[in-house]
Amino acid sequence: MNINDNLHILAAGYAMHHKPYFSNHPDGLDHYLIRIQTEGRSRTRCDGKLVNVEAGDLIIFAPGEPYELRIDAFENKQGDKTLFSGDYYILLQGNWMDEWWKMKSRPHKLRVPLSEGFVGIFRQIMLEQQRMSNPTPEIAEYYLRILCLEIDRQLLELPVPTPRTYLAYQIKQYIEENASTSFKLEDVAAHVGISVSRAVHLFKAAFGTSIMQHTLEIRLNMARERVIFSPLSLEHIAESSGFPSYNYFHKVFRSRFGMSPKQFRLSSRESMNG
Repeated sequence: MNINDNLHILAAGYAMHHKPYFSNHPDGLDHYLIRIQTEGRSRTRCDGKLVNVEAGDLIIFAPGEPYELRIDAFENKQGDKTLFSGDYYILLQGNWMDEWWKMKSRPHKLRVPLSEGFVGIFRQIMLEQQRMSNPTPEIAEYYLRILCLEIDRQLLELPVPTPRTYLAYQIKQYIEENASTSFKLEDVAAHVGISVSRAVHLFKAAFGTSIMQHTLEIRLNMARERVIFSPLSLEHIAESSGFPSYNYFHKVFRSRFGMSPKQFRLSSRESMNG
């Protein structure tokens, strides 16, 4: 594909929903949609079936394809009803996207890592689009090209299913679905029906990190989005993101991002308004 082929980002942002939401386009969208669920849950229609979209699920729809999104209350692992959804979204069109889409068959829903590297691309695109005065709009378009190439790499690197990788991915999904609540290693192991030691070994072998380190990373990423985009107090953000105390949250947040949650909130909002 020629780097000079036209590509237009129509909108890019982060959406948080605490109330029911429904969007239906039975005749299809007039643009491409790339959306990644970062926390909570939603539902979309794929191949005629309404399927759950969990944290770590990427969805892609092309122009003319029917699209439906529902955000409503669901029952969490503790049996409580909750309604929350957070996602990054990009709306785009252009010849470059047309060519990329035709290159190979891609599923509407794909499991991807909620890593800083992957989610950070969405954030950079959004921030570039939101700049009040932006003399170089093509920067966001280059980030978009990188995102599309990264999506194709994720497709190539999908694990060959084996009993071991299946259990490891079940553990990972449990963590991502329950990171905002308090749980122990025993809860994770019991969810997949194996011992704690085996769960720890399988997860480390599959992902190169520990269960608790991955949990901390998910909680920090979740808290960061809330620090930037939500009006909640920092204490409430710490509690709702799964941290046992504000002091601990403050300590690990500063260690991870190089500034306190309050400084990070102020700096992020200044960047978006700049």
